[in-house]
Amino acid sequence: MHGTYQIMKMGNIQKIREQLDGRILETMEDKITEKVKDSRLMDNFLTNEKLLDRISRRLEPIEQMNAYYRCAIMEIETKFRVLSEQFSLKYDRNPIETIKSRLKSQDSILKKMNRKGIPVSLEAMEREIDDIAGVRVICSFVEDVYMLADCLLQQDDITLLEKKDYIKHPKDSGYRSLHLIVQVPIFLQNEKRPMKVEVQIRTLAMDLWASQEHKLRYKKQIPENEEEAISQELAECAQILASVDNRMQNLRAKLSDSRFQEDERRRL
Repeated sequence: MHGTYQIMKMGNIQKIREQLDGRILETMEDKITEKVKDSRLMDNFLTNEKLLDRISRRLEPIEQMNAYYRCAIMEIETKFRVLSEQFSLKYDRNPIETIKSRLKSQDSILKKMNRKGIPVSLEAMEREIDDIAGVRVICSFVEDVYMLADCLLQQDDITLLEKKDYIKHPKDSGYRSLHLIVQVPIFLQNEKRPMKVEVQIRTLAMDLWASQEHKLRYKKQIPENEEEAISQELAECAQILASVDNRMQNLRAKLSDSRFQEDERRRL
């Protein structure tokens, strides 16, 4: 009896295994079929030349506008690189430490247009958004910021559209930098096209604060009860760095005066 029960039990287990194996196979077959269907749909999508052509035509104006902005960035970068070369050759120091650039992503542009209630069109984007193309120049001293700004704005193909001096008038957060919205022409095959570029000029200390503040805050969910204290501490850090900038500027002025007096004595 016990042996018969064992045989029946083993038979039931075998049946259950077969049923499970069958279901697993069916599930695997279904998944494979779905993948094949998806693959065929993708193949059909990729081989649908009309659809690809329509997508390409819609993307072309956006890509073209991005290319224009990249050209504008190159124009501004070249101007500062030429100045950098001249400073290196003519003077005992080069005020330009670093030149950086960036092109605003389409996602960021759309979010900004939506936030400001700007109609979503290339014409509105070009007209209303000033910081799609950006160039940042990092320099040594505060006086270098204004000297470099003057060097750029004196060039006859540069038009100043807007100036925001966050060095003389820092933001409440502590942010300091000089912002210039300028217009520069780019020369295409059959036309000259004016393009807007945002130029940010700041010292190493200003850039350090801005970079660290961004890293500390970026995509962070700061509790409301801590927000005020953190903002206050960041503002205090900005004041400390501003003080360092001013002290370094004063030291440079003293050393320059001493060197000038020494040169005068040698001439006499």
